[in-house]
Amino acid sequence: MVPLIEYEEASPEVRSVYDDIRATRNTPFINNFWKALANDPPTLRRTWESLKAVMAPGALDPLTKELLYVAVSATNGCGYCIASHAAAAKAKGMTQAMFGELMAVVGMANETNSLANGYRVPIDEKFETLF
Repeated sequence: MVPLIEYEEASPEVRSVYDDIRATRNTPFINNFWKALANDPPTLRRTWESLKAVMAPGALDPLTKELLYVAVSATNGCGYCIASHAAAAKAKGMTQAMFGELMAVVGMANETNSLANGYRVPIDEKFETLF
């Protein structure tokens, strides 16, 4: 396990990222994910800037983005990300019923994806064009 870099021990470069996280999220809390990435400041900054851009307001509302993050994290088996983004989704309005339904969709999608891949199902021509 890598050391977790606390604000007081951080370099000026890391502190500037921590300050941006706090300001953007309007919280004094820096979670362990960022503290671990602080062991490599360029990775910390790059990851934070990318996450900040992707999770910013856009065509998808903030709750939907968090729900998607939880779904992908569950599929990838990232317990940390499930916990972190489920907490964020809950703060944005996710209910226990929504979480249960989300996990049912994730499980079903994983099952049908495996079946389609295993059976090598050809894609229907009418599905080929997205837009």
